[in-house]
Amino acid sequence: MNNVRDTILTQYAASPNLRSLIESFNTTMDMTEFTDEFLTAIWDVSTATGYGLDVWGKIVGVSRLLNVPQQSTYFGFDESYISDSDSSPKPFNEAPFFESVQLTTTVRLADDGYRKLIMAKAMANITDCTIPTLNSALNYLFGGEGDAFVAITGVMSMSYVFNFNLSDVEWAILLNSTAIAKPAGVSVNIMSLDFDNTFGFAEAGLQPFDSGTFFPDSGIQNANQLTA
Repeated sequence: MNNVRDTILTQYAASPNLRSLIESFNTTMDMTEFTDEFLTAIWDVSTATGYGLDVWGKIVGVSRLLNVPQQSTYFGFDESYISDSDSSPKPFNEAPFFESVQLTTTVRLADDGYRKLIMAKAMANITDCTIPTLNSALNYLFGGEGDAFVAITGVMSMSYVFNFNLSDVEWAILLNSTAIAKPAGVSVNIMSLDFDNTFGFAEAGLQPFDSGTFFPDSGIQNANQLTA
């Protein structure tokens, strides 16, 4: 340790025996590698892994286990058509055969997904739920993937809007984790809209005929179970 004398309490600073023990130990043991590893793997949440993230999860109050429903698409017939959503049966060369019902949708999050959940819960713990604060939190969590912002959609109603396709884990964090905050008494929807691949009007930055698909039913999800 550098400057080990600065770590000794003043009342013991003149003790030759204590100082000899501390300085001898410090000379013998090099804690540099341990300190660097501790800061990287546990202390810094942006680089923490495994056990380090489990510690942070307990601090902010979220589990690594999360209900993550899978968006499954399978081969099927026209008679089974339901809607334009991603879960409707697809024709040949577009989807695999049905693989049986999944026993559970509860999964143990990998480090990257758990880190995002931890940061979302940490921000929810301290937010004042104003629009600027919520926008800042969304941009911190999702800014590397595209634009994310809050839209006021009516009286006591709002939407979290993402101009890119959310992953299954991101949908689960937003809908099932109670880690995303909302103002008390406000109705909330989650809207995921990929502008580069969705058909619509030019004024909205969407794509023309033959260049994009219709906005799917799964693109807007009710999120009123979020914490207030």
